[in-house]
Amino acid sequence: MSDHEPTEAAQAAAPSRQPWLHELTICVNGNATALSGTRGDIEPATAHGLYVDDVRVLSTATIRIDGEAPAFVAQGASGARAEFVLSARNLGNPGPDPTVEVHRARALEDGAMVERLVLSSRASAPVTATVVVELAGDGAPIGSVKAGHVVHPTVAPSRDGDALVLDFERHTTRVEFEPQPAAVIVSDHRAVVELLMSVQPGESTEVTMRARTTRRSASVLDADPGHAAVSWGSVRVVADDPRLSHLVEHAMDDLQHLLLRDPDDADDVFAAAGTPWYLTLFGRDSIWAARMMLPFGTDLAAGTLRVLARRQGEKVDPRSAEAPGKIPHELRRTAYLDPESGLALPPVYYGTVDATALWVTLLVEAWQWGMAEDQVRALLPNLRAALGWLTTDGRPDDDGLLKYLDTSGTGLANQGWKDSGDSIRWRDGRIADAPIALVEAQAYAVEALSGAARLLRALGEDGADDAERQAQELRERIGERFWVQTDAGRYLAIALDGHGDAVDGLGSNMGHVLGTGVLTPAESASVAAQLTGDELLDEFGIRTMGSGNGGFNPIGYHTGSIWTHDTAIVALGLVKEGHRAEGALVARSLVASAEAFDYRWPELYSGLPMMGRPSPYPASCRPQAWSAASAGALVTVALGLRADLPAGVLEIDPAVPAPFGALRVEGLRIGDAAVTVSVDREGQVEVTGVPDSLEVRVRGTGG
Repeated sequence: MSDHEPTEAAQAAAPSRQPWLHELTICVNGNATALSGTRGDIEPATAHGLYVDDVRVLSTATIRIDGEAPAFVAQGASGARAEFVLSARNLGNPGPDPTVEVHRARALEDGAMVERLVLSSRASAPVTATVVVELAGDGAPIGSVKAGHVVHPTVAPSRDGDALVLDFERHTTRVEFEPQPAAVIVSDHRAVVELLMSVQPGESTEVTMRARTTRRSASVLDADPGHAAVSWGSVRVVADDPRLSHLVEHAMDDLQHLLLRDPDDADDVFAAAGTPWYLTLFGRDSIWAARMMLPFGTDLAAGTLRVLARRQGEKVDPRSAEAPGKIPHELRRTAYLDPESGLALPPVYYGTVDATALWVTLLVEAWQWGMAEDQVRALLPNLRAALGWLTTDGRPDDDGLLKYLDTSGTGLANQGWKDSGDSIRWRDGRIADAPIALVEAQAYAVEALSGAARLLRALGEDGADDAERQAQELRERIGERFWVQTDAGRYLAIALDGHGDAVDGLGSNMGHVLGTGVLTPAESASVAAQLTGDELLDEFGIRTMGSGNGGFNPIGYHTGSIWTHDTAIVALGLVKEGHRAEGALVARSLVASAEAFDYRWPELYSGLPMMGRPSPYPASCRPQAWSAASAGALVTVALGLRADLPAGVLEIDPAVPAPFGALRVEGLRIGDAAVTVSVDREGQVEVTGVPDSLEVRVRGTGG
């Protein structure tokens, strides 16, 4: 038995708990992700591993140098790369100063994890050491690991000449070393590889391990990495506040390596929701990520639209929540089962009340940002089907509101973005009864119907008047039924419950209503004041639930934590409604949080500071697509960008006061043009690269 394998008794006694990720080093490239400790070791009996297509193909990959694990010094990760600086304290000169450094560089290439181990010596005499690499795999599905079942029977690689091979039901992984090992020992549960390394004073030597994984069988979503399909290499942000530059650079690297190709058409890419738990297509997440990145091109939006359109609902199926015209919530490579909660989802699941409206709005906005008209027209049948769901099956009774209710007993109880079971609460903390009509879902539908009306009219298509009428009727219902008055003041309720009563919990949901065309100026000002008040805004973002609300928990999933994308959406909405100072305030809070997380935003976190820093939500995905894409939202907020290429207009309305000081953004994509926008500290704007056919309108204090 290995010295780090748990005993059977210890395994039996340990409760099933979702693994925590906040201390792990994570890199990702499309369908593959690697999780390890801060020394780079993939330790058994943990959530560590190399995962491909949601299957753990390596569950052990550890190194020992002359019998000892090298000591941790530093680590970092971005996109598909991770680096570890270690020290072999048992080698080299005696004394407190380390003289033998170990540099471990990991890269996820398409289909492979490549790891270079570099031994550098500053010792006074030559150093010779035996490096032992221990390898094993267990084929564990990601859902099982997420449920806390981290221990699975391991399989040792078999020998194939100089290579080691791990075979599982869906994958084969081949591991090779360069130079060749001195010895390879294979037992029932693991392989031990011995490598001899010698290094002269002042020099370095290295060994490379390559683990290449290929598929043996197909599944519903065998999506390959899509990083090469979208280029953001020309994007460069320079600001007085240097944190913004670091943030945009790291976020785009992460987002690019979360991209996947549609197996039905490899030219179309979309953003997987996040690693490690959601490294697949999620309608809502993928749409929001594409929306936030529209100022940098429409390729991601176009791919996301087509990927989801191919899987748009066609029939009524209560188990999968499918309905004609409905956009799916998520696709998994196999059915998803959480034995702890009883959640059991088919590979294609439609349990979302908002993705359909968001899909429509993404199509409209992509058209405004320059998506080719023939591509837009090709999606009009899907647009009409989506509008059909929004105005029929999406509204299950005669009050005309979008609602959800899981009738299968094994699906999501809540089907908005706050999809945990305890997220929809009254002011006193009670959980609301289903079926639920979320305020933001109604607002999304108003925005979608209004946008679709404009698009259809511009393209000479029928249906615009009906969509406009439906939007106005829904807008009036929101105004009549969702406003509440409590000790916190007057604001929009989170939802209507199953009895038709307004759920008066104070939450960030109302922030998603901003900019959708629902609110009057006075109502918009009221919402802005609530969002930037003491209960919802802290120094690191917008809380999902107000601090005075019953059930408030600053580290609860949707009950007081801060979600990066949620705060970014609020900032966007504030600026759209003309609340530029408030939008700038919220944008600055997000940048403060990014610095604390080394410019790699997690899915969510606690805003209550510990020594001036936010606290991690330990199980949070990192990177997460809509978190990374929030960097694009910050650029939009700071510049006040709005494009309407069909009308020949690019609008710039810089936030005042400037949230990041003087700002220069290169690599904006306005149609086919590469555009640079600069704003000085006084709000004066300079724009270059705009084609003559486009009018630039500078609003606010810019000139």
